[in-house]
Amino acid sequence: MVRTREGEERARATVQRQAERDQEAWEKRLWHLGNQTFACQPDAEAALAKTCQRLPPWFVVQSRVSSRPTYPAPGRPRKDAAASGRLVWQIQATLTRDPAALEREALRRAAYIVGTNLLDVEAWPDEAVIALYREQSVVERGFAFLKDPLFLASSVFVKKPERIMALAFVMTLCLLIYKLAEARVRQRLAETGQTVPDQARKPTARPTLRWLFQYFEGIDLLHIAQPDRSRVTEVLRLDKVHRLVLQLLGPAYENSYSALQETAE
Repeated sequence: MVRTREGEERARATVQRQAERDQEAWEKRLWHLGNQTFACQPDAEAALAKTCQRLPPWFVVQSRVSSRPTYPAPGRPRKDAAASGRLVWQIQATLTRDPAALEREALRRAAYIVGTNLLDVEAWPDEAVIALYREQSVVERGFAFLKDPLFLASSVFVKKPERIMALAFVMTLCLLIYKLAEARVRQRLAETGQTVPDQARKPTARPTLRWLFQYFEGIDLLHIAQPDRSRVTEVLRLDKVHRLVLQLLGPAYENSYSALQETAE
């Protein structure tokens, strides 16, 4: 069983938000229950027990069942009015939170199970196994990218096992390059203290390479024919963010603007 400090903090915040929402709903239920009348005390207690069957464990209900007389005429009785002799029973209930139960629920939600066959404790201490397990989300996101319809991998049909293995090798190689480029951009942004806009146009230092690819959409090459039959090529709509990303990717991309022109020519 594993719990992290960050996971516990997230679980506590989630449980607190859920408790706030649930408390408002349950206070309304108890208020409606308190406005009902019952013929006897056991009926009132049974109605309270039925209402609280699905009460979350982090709530504590304090209740009191009381009786009052009834009068023949409806409405508020006069001071000198005589009671009819029949009693009705009502419930007065208050709802409070149990901090200890909230903490137990947060710890339960923050815990997860790690199963492994790496049984050499000296080579693989608990901290190393947990760190390795937490890295699987990076791999899963990468293969989710490969399975995305925009990657068009599903449109490739191969029948022979050798070609399936070759396609898997190419896709894994593409994913490796993709993650290396993403890590390099994030590392350089952190080192230089710079940011790029995300999908919501807010600055971020941890962009995904997929978003950066989308940001590069719409760049065109303009070929201008000169009177001497030479041709000049210009790259259109290349802004400072595009140039920044190309510079962050390393020396191989420092002359990308010129490389685009030379390739077009």
